[in-house]
Amino acid sequence: MMLPEQRTRDGFEMQFGTNHLGHFALTNLLLPHITDRVVTVSSSLHRGGTGVIDFADLNRTADYSPTGAYAQSKLANLLFTLELQRRLTAAGSPVRAIAAHPGYAATNLQSHAASPLSRLFMKFGNRFMAQDDKAGALPTLYAATQDIPGASYVGPDGFQEMRGAPALVGRSAAASDPEAAKRLWTVSEELTGTRFPLETAVRG
Repeated sequence: MMLPEQRTRDGFEMQFGTNHLGHFALTNLLLPHITDRVVTVSSSLHRGGTGVIDFADLNRTADYSPTGAYAQSKLANLLFTLELQRRLTAAGSPVRAIAAHPGYAATNLQSHAASPLSRLFMKFGNRFMAQDDKAGALPTLYAATQDIPGASYVGPDGFQEMRGAPALVGRSAAASDPEAAKRLWTVSEELTGTRFPLETAVRG
């Protein structure tokens, strides 16, 4: 989360590679064995950065921003969920794709931010604004266990979705764009070498 500029072993921007491409590849490899649902953890910060996927520079080589790269990876999580659900539905699969976010939860995740000022701010926020880690886990548990529709997005129901009880929440217009979701899927297949296992069922 908001790391200094780094690359994965495969040369991808670290946050995009870890938060999106790794999940994308793992899901496609495991999907033949999944019988109920796939839950992907996004963030309310998917609305941050430029607010859209930069397909011309997914690795953020031109203008790296720790926060912008993180926001792009979390937006990718929601687009992945959207397109995965479309493909599952087209293939006649009962499996559901659902996304969740923890709100503002006090964990050690924030301690890796690139900026010392950001780390200081988040340390303050963890103490006085955030909910605890157990409460932060509840939206993901809700998404994994409750009978909710595919492509749902779960987060806290409190002010700006920072804390509260799990509930279905909204997402940005960019995170609801089916054409961007399809395009991201195609690019992700090319980058990871993995494909949707029921590909022939969803062509066209």
